[in-house]
Amino acid sequence: MQTHIADDRIGGPDGYVSGRAQAWFAFAMTFALMLFDYVDRQVIVSLFPHLKEAWNLSDKQLGGLVSIISVVVALGGLPVALVADRFSRVKSVFVMGTVWSFATISCMFATSYTQMFIARAVVGAGEAGYGSVGAALIGTLFPKRLRSTLLGALFAASSFGAVLGVLLGGIIAAHWRWRAAFGVVGIPGVIVSCLYLLVRDYQTVSITRGANDVNTSVMAGTRRIVRGLTSSRTVWWTCVGTSLQVIIVSTVWAWLPSYLMRFQGYTGEAAAKQAALVVLLGGVGTVFWGYIVDAFGARRARNKLLVTALLCLLTCVVLVSAFSGRFSGFLPIAIGGFLMACTAGVAIGVVLDIMHPALRSTAGAMLSLFQNLFGLAVGPFVAGVLSDMWGLQKALEVMPCFGIGAALCYLLAARSYEADLKIIVAATQEPVDGRNTSVALG
Repeated sequence: MQTHIADDRIGGPDGYVSGRAQAWFAFAMTFALMLFDYVDRQVIVSLFPHLKEAWNLSDKQLGGLVSIISVVVALGGLPVALVADRFSRVKSVFVMGTVWSFATISCMFATSYTQMFIARAVVGAGEAGYGSVGAALIGTLFPKRLRSTLLGALFAASSFGAVLGVLLGGIIAAHWRWRAAFGVVGIPGVIVSCLYLLVRDYQTVSITRGANDVNTSVMAGTRRIVRGLTSSRTVWWTCVGTSLQVIIVSTVWAWLPSYLMRFQGYTGEAAAKQAALVVLLGGVGTVFWGYIVDAFGARRARNKLLVTALLCLLTCVVLVSAFSGRFSGFLPIAIGGFLMACTAGVAIGVVLDIMHPALRSTAGAMLSLFQNLFGLAVGPFVAGVLSDMWGLQKALEVMPCFGIGAALCYLLAARSYEADLKIIVAATQEPVDGRNTSVALG
């Protein structure tokens, strides 16, 4: 495994830090592992009716089986990313992928809700930090001009993985019972995790001169990291806004199969297929909206945040109308699915744009913490609680209103984004220790 020093000022004539072929191989492996990450996460939502019948569970308990992964990912993401930034991102990803894949396989042997809950928590422990570390690799190995588009494509893997998870869960449960689903989806992650060891890592430049000196204290380094992460208003508003939008995404992903079965008369397999289509549209939307905001951002940087704010509002309007019964049929839900994942590539792209290369994995982990703890963990659980109180249809009508708050946060982020961009450009144009940082380390 080779390591390359990464800095926004370096790279070949085409802007690739370690070469075009190596960058695209890294993208392929990161995409594949992200895909199986979300297959393992989402396979359970098609199994909700089976688990509810087998163990007599409430909707709140079912939502908890989805939310626990996000809670553990949120709590473990920053520590894992800090370790990955300081040691090896590639080896960290290998360990994470192996752990969550075997934990998924273990779910097939659970005999009670408690055992299933613990196994799902271990899945989250394995996934902690993966999204931020993988995004940092891709965001650094590729030219900046491709960042939002490729990160949108990378995080579209989460939608495509969720599609496969929902679809495979429903089909496998219908033919071979629900336990078999966990075993089938867990095995590919083990294989891809081993292949990830062939990816080339990069070594970041130091945040300040002398940061690599042996006399630099751990506390001083930690203070620099904290200052770097907390000094930007853009980062804070982006993290909060993205979390609010992710509440909507996680709610629809978790509860749409059950909604279709309870209120529109679908069978389990048919509901899984329709829900998978909505998630697939979200993945396509992630790439499409990433391209659109890049195009608007080329005219003026802040435009990408303004366009994203508008998309969050549209998501709210469409999904509230769809679940309130004002528009009948499946089409309004499908349109909402296409809109709701609009923040995935934009959010991480904005955060990486205004962060020093040495902090990108950690900054990505901070965004992941917000998305998981205040987004992915909130949606399925709160919707389950509201469903127990008011019914699932009313719960799904209320949850899209979080898009209003998301739009407001993105508008506030747009106010400081261009100023933060100027700060990071000035900081990374300063020579580092007077040395040529473009030398590859064998």
